[in-house]
Amino acid sequence: MRIALFAETYLPNVSGVVTHVHALRVGLERLGHEVLVVCGDNSYGRHLLKDNVLYCPGFVSEKFYGYTLSTPWSKQRAKYISDFAPDIIHLHTEFGIGMFGMHWALSHNLPLVYTLHTMYDDYVYYVAPHPFIPAARSLSHKFFARYIKAADAITGPSQKCQDYVDALGLKRHVHIIPNPVELDKFDPANIDPAAIQAVRTQNNLPEDCQYVLFVGRLGREKSADDLIKCWAAAVQPEDKLKLLIVGEGPVRAELQQLTTDLGADDRIILPGKVEHDDIPPYLALGSLYATASLSDTNSISMLEGMACGLPVLQKDDPINADQIQEGVNGFVFRDAAELKQKLAAWQALPPAEKAALSASTRRSVADQGYETLAKRLLAVYAEAINVQKQSPHNGMRLKITRQLKTAKNAMGRFYKFPNLFNQRKD
Repeated sequence: MRIALFAETYLPNVSGVVTHVHALRVGLERLGHEVLVVCGDNSYGRHLLKDNVLYCPGFVSEKFYGYTLSTPWSKQRAKYISDFAPDIIHLHTEFGIGMFGMHWALSHNLPLVYTLHTMYDDYVYYVAPHPFIPAARSLSHKFFARYIKAADAITGPSQKCQDYVDALGLKRHVHIIPNPVELDKFDPANIDPAAIQAVRTQNNLPEDCQYVLFVGRLGREKSADDLIKCWAAAVQPEDKLKLLIVGEGPVRAELQQLTTDLGADDRIILPGKVEHDDIPPYLALGSLYATASLSDTNSISMLEGMACGLPVLQKDDPINADQIQEGVNGFVFRDAAELKQKLAAWQALPPAEKAALSASTRRSVADQGYETLAKRLLAVYAEAINVQKQSPHNGMRLKITRQLKTAKNAMGRFYKFPNLFNQRKD
């Protein structure tokens, strides 16, 4: 099968969506399928096909981590897609590249699969001043509903995705397919002890402390401020526990200042940006993984920590309640007092029980490798093919074409906001 994966960005950029798309690509190729990744990337200033990745120029967003947002139509892009002749279109983005992919699938009567990765209600603040957030959220619901209505099959990494679709009033089933994790890369047995020691030395981390890690882009939606507040209240220097918040993002300076204001610089460390390939030794020196984020659908960074054997301290997230099972792969806390209680209970465990919990945590993600992800998606592709055969897209072509033209004009105006984008480079 020839499969085209549409994503707003791809390697070398790093995000949960990029990791997911790359994992799916690798898994599908291992199973003998041909894959084309279509993504925004302004590095070349033109469309470039390289190693089965089509890089598309566009506008660079400084506010959105420097990603390229491409326009929803391009003749050059269309020629590359036509030459590849995909059997199925799989969208992992809703913006310019996603619009192009949806239009291509509908106009060529191809099966369309849509993966909802992100709860965008938690990201509206990036583009709308606070007084306009309710209106922006309402508009975003109408925008994303187009993809849900058009897709022949929908997937998402957690129950949050189904709940989001239900909240939009759309009667569509979402196939829940957990995010992937590169099991071998994060196997503690495969991580060089010298690299772990180098991380200790680089960050001046004492040998007599235990470390709890959070890894991710530091945006407001990740609620790292909540984690810092809970940690500062729950943990004292004599506990010999330190929290490492690894990553970069628009609120990192605020988080550092918050840590200082709470007098917690001695037990909370923000090392800054770490390349994804350098993350394993950070996780390997840790004992636990912690997160207070309620915006994640199925955090890949958390899964990588679990693959490294780190039980998770998760802020109570009712919609993702099945993600962490107490005493099996981690603990759930609701506030600083409960975080203190769970940390004390973990510290009191004998070494053999800690080792058993670590092994149990690794087993809980053992079936989330790259080929497993690909096999699960192939089953969804088969369903999408059948649905498309029974209900061809003919009736939606004109409607979507009109929407595309409207969206193209609207996005052209949107991209001109100076606080979001620099000048166009292509």
